[in-house]
Amino acid sequence: MSRQTNIRNFCIIAHIDHGKSTLADRLLQMTGTVAERDMHAQLLDGMELERERGVTIKASAVKMQYVDVNKIEYELNLIDTPGHVDFSYEVSRALAACEGALLVVDASQGVEAQTLANLYLALETDLDIIPVINKIDLEGARTAEVTDDICELLGVDEDEILTVSAKTGTNVESVLEAIVKYIRPPELSRSEGSRGLVFDSHYDPYKGVVIYVRMKSGNIDAKDRLSLLQSSVSFEPLEIGVFSPEMEPTGKLLEGQVGYVATGIKNVSECRVGDTIVEEGGIVIEPLAGYRPVKPMVYAGFFPVDGDDYQVLKDAVEKLQLNDAALVYTPESSHALNFGFRCGFLGMFHMEIVQERLEREYDLDIIATAPSVEYEVETQDGDVITVKSPAGLPDEGKIQEIREPWMVVNLYLPATYYGVVMELVTKRRGVFVEEHHSGGGRLVLVFKMPLSELIVDFFDKLKSSTRGYGSLDYQFDCYRAGDLVKLSILVNEQSVDALAMIVHRDEAYSTGQRLITKLKKLIPRQLYPVAIQAAAGGRIISRANVRALRKDVLAKCYGGDVTRKKKLLAKQKEGRKRLKMVGNVEIPQDAFMAVLRVRD
Repeated sequence: MSRQTNIRNFCIIAHIDHGKSTLADRLLQMTGTVAERDMHAQLLDGMELERERGVTIKASAVKMQYVDVNKIEYELNLIDTPGHVDFSYEVSRALAACEGALLVVDASQGVEAQTLANLYLALETDLDIIPVINKIDLEGARTAEVTDDICELLGVDEDEILTVSAKTGTNVESVLEAIVKYIRPPELSRSEGSRGLVFDSHYDPYKGVVIYVRMKSGNIDAKDRLSLLQSSVSFEPLEIGVFSPEMEPTGKLLEGQVGYVATGIKNVSECRVGDTIVEEGGIVIEPLAGYRPVKPMVYAGFFPVDGDDYQVLKDAVEKLQLNDAALVYTPESSHALNFGFRCGFLGMFHMEIVQERLEREYDLDIIATAPSVEYEVETQDGDVITVKSPAGLPDEGKIQEIREPWMVVNLYLPATYYGVVMELVTKRRGVFVEEHHSGGGRLVLVFKMPLSELIVDFFDKLKSSTRGYGSLDYQFDCYRAGDLVKLSILVNEQSVDALAMIVHRDEAYSTGQRLITKLKKLIPRQLYPVAIQAAAGGRIISRANVRALRKDVLAKCYGGDVTRKKKLLAKQKEGRKRLKMVGNVEIPQDAFMAVLRVRD
């Protein structure tokens, strides 16, 4: 038996919170990969943020040794994947490095939105699927019902579905046996050269860019000179090894294996996820297919609080993009906030995580502007331009029509919440398409709705109105023309482009009023009155004044002539006018966040 037939590359896919990381912990324990004294919960979630929020953000790889009942030793390479809808790009990259997947479903929650989305991704990639029902020890477990749902979904027999409790370790041994039995080994390549797919990477200050590689054909050695095909960069590796689960140097990677290569490259832009690593100077080799380019859904501006930190922010975003290929960015300047970057994200949760990682890992203070989506604008001349921020919108007189992105949204919920969810969606311009009954008193509702209505707090509202039982998944549908206008905010008669937003004309007045009311409370008082105004369609639609801080200039006057007091008050009034001419109003971060909470 060749060594390659004993390799199994697999990942775990599931909806958020269905127990992927806990199952990974049990597999690591049972294969003896991690010593008992080093074991802790969510071992593969190495990021502090992942532990705090209890979600996997980054896909991570680990090699395990497993000996079956016939005393045959297998090498199992597990790639743990995120479950949140915003990190589906991470999942798609992990799948390309595997031959099989464990589909984990919570016994009490059943099949949910991301379960299906990730399953379809895995089937597209032609992976062997092993269905696993987890959390069978819970009081509310509906194991029999969920088994029926999975049988119907995958067209498999009941006895092919594994029932486990990752928390207590019940029946987890059967998962290891199933991986060896049902997941195929890596195919032997017919290519003569060595080729490896780069599926992830991170930056190390000592080793440069460390790339995560799945060898598709041939072997690579630490003594070889290697090169990356897309970026045409060649290098001598500093270190080659596997994850078990820490980086462990082995000096070589063999065909079918998953491991890492420390390149020593310091220029972050030269290493790209989806690139092909090859041996330099060999035969001409076709690059591997790589990945579909990512399409950001949400855009927001990131600006350093201290203008001198711009270069630090630039380096930080570059390094973070290496570890998070779904992040895109371009330089941007703002009248109110100076220089920064317009960044593209897959969703609001992704944006939140990126901001927090920049602040924690690179010790930066950042102001994030309100998120917006990408619009298509047709001008009177017939040109079509894409607009990623409200500030980039042309003058109203030049616009023929504005088109916004619409999504197909699948909502999964118990039938009892039908009414509240219908109301929630129709309030946000959603259009009902169809509904399905998925058994167990659960419904699948399909809607079409604008992405701008979906990104901000729709997920939170869905969770609260369905007591946590609702879940959603969405895909891009098309661009549709809408009656949209730019809502501008003026502070002290100066337009603050970072607070501008694009809204539906019918909602402009009410949104403007609510926003002005919020900003009035948040913008600090000055020594002169500050006017805050909302403008849309070429006219002011709402206004509020932040009253001036009053200095008591009469404090030193005890009685005496009234003309003395009048003179002092007149002098103060003159001073205020002069201050107002040169005054610059500092706008706090809370003001930019108020744009997000404007619906409340």
